[in-house]
Amino acid sequence: MSNPPLQSTNSRLWRSTFIVSAMTLLSRIAGLVRDMVFMNLFGAGKLMDAFLVAFKIPNFLRRLFAEGAFSQAFVPVLSDVRAQRGDAAVRQLIDHVAGSLTLIIGSISAVAIVFAPAIIFVFAPGFREDALRFDLAADMLRITFPYLLLISLTAFAGGILNTYGRFGASSFTPVLMNLSMIGCAIWLAPLLTTPIMALAWGVLISGIVQLGFQWLPLRQINLVPRFKPNFKDPDVKRILTLMIPAMFGVSVSQINLLLDTVLASFLVAGSVSWLYTAERLTELPLGLIGIAVATVILPTLSAKHAEKSDAEFRGTIDWALKVIVMVGVPASLAMGILAEPLMASLFHHGEFDRTDVVKSAMALQALSGGILAFMLIKVFAPAFYARQDVKTPVRIGIIAMVANMVFNLMLVWHLEHVGLSLASTLSAFLNAGLLYKGLHEKGIYRFERHWIKLALRFALANAVMVGVLLAVTPDSLWWLDNPGWSRVGWVLLICAGGAASYGLALLAVGFRPHELRHH
Repeated sequence: MSNPPLQSTNSRLWRSTFIVSAMTLLSRIAGLVRDMVFMNLFGAGKLMDAFLVAFKIPNFLRRLFAEGAFSQAFVPVLSDVRAQRGDAAVRQLIDHVAGSLTLIIGSISAVAIVFAPAIIFVFAPGFREDALRFDLAADMLRITFPYLLLISLTAFAGGILNTYGRFGASSFTPVLMNLSMIGCAIWLAPLLTTPIMALAWGVLISGIVQLGFQWLPLRQINLVPRFKPNFKDPDVKRILTLMIPAMFGVSVSQINLLLDTVLASFLVAGSVSWLYTAERLTELPLGLIGIAVATVILPTLSAKHAEKSDAEFRGTIDWALKVIVMVGVPASLAMGILAEPLMASLFHHGEFDRTDVVKSAMALQALSGGILAFMLIKVFAPAFYARQDVKTPVRIGIIAMVANMVFNLMLVWHLEHVGLSLASTLSAFLNAGLLYKGLHEKGIYRFERHWIKLALRFALANAVMVGVLLAVTPDSLWWLDNPGWSRVGWVLLICAGGAASYGLALLAVGFRPHELRHH
């Protein structure tokens, strides 16, 4: 099979990344509005802590199974079957995977509904001392857990569409999730005896809406699955073989964040919510660029490996890293500097008070340092999975997870919830560093000499941006004392000024857009 022209590959990567980034931007904006509504209506106390744990458990498993391990195992196998055996084999694989996935996740969901209190005890043991939080979290988990099956099938449909170069529909579905949850918080909550239960129903409804939205584009390419479980299918076995250890590889950062929640459940009320708001803000640049790039390059890397095109494989990684470093470093620095202004502008309304702003901002400052590392993981891990190498990232993932727990125990007692955020940052850099070391040692990818000049230019531009942000950002009291829309306006202007100064500085030191081309 001949390789596509270089210009075609470059254009396709940029076009697909733009589509995913645009849809992700809409999703993240809707997500911020969702969280603003939640915090305004319910604050950062016991009730919100209970919901966040009930939401985080299936959401964590979604990222671990559906968007993490399953996607990383399914897409390379699907790409290989498509390239080697054609459409009939693809349809058979889709039917068998759909049935098998439904049977597995459906069974897990049924067990989880029955044993919801035990699951809450495992993931938030600190709640045991507070009967209200514990019982409420268990009740909400029974409603939210079926979301895992719905969103797993949504991710399955998205993997098919991405393999066929259709990124728009799968990238837009999170917007529907946020809109569903906002609607339930505003209109359903006042009708319930326990208003916050509406948020749990919003999670379940959003899963139904997202899955339904994927069916039309699947029908357009004649790949709507027929659910036929078949665990004897060699390709299904191959996916499961790749999937089980992959859970510890690409999704290790999510495991670390969930472990943070376990420890936070022992801290003062509100700690889970403070960590949640910090994580949500770091997900804005991570989703906009990191996840978007990872989503786009996995099918490309899988195809290049199937075609045995090593040069194109390395070129795709190099292109992704340029985009990641260009955006990830300034995002990390800016979010650390603007942590309190961002928290005050977005969440300082209603029940979310000054203490919540300060505590959440402290967590964000510690977690913002890891934005670049989280993005690098999103590029390095798929490079292994596209080659169906699960052992290396699994080994590294386990090392990073153990290191995270050590950092947690070292830091949590002195820095409390901030120590948990800092531990996540440190373990993320360890994970990214070891993944790169593995790529380098196996001869898959290594930084070439052109990165020296590129890194120097990026460093100078970031220094200019930091200087501008520090010069124009008002002090903490200003952000806490001024009205909401004034804060939002100023933070938007400051962000725009920082971005403009960074872009102009890049041009001034000699950087040109053509340096981001796929080589």
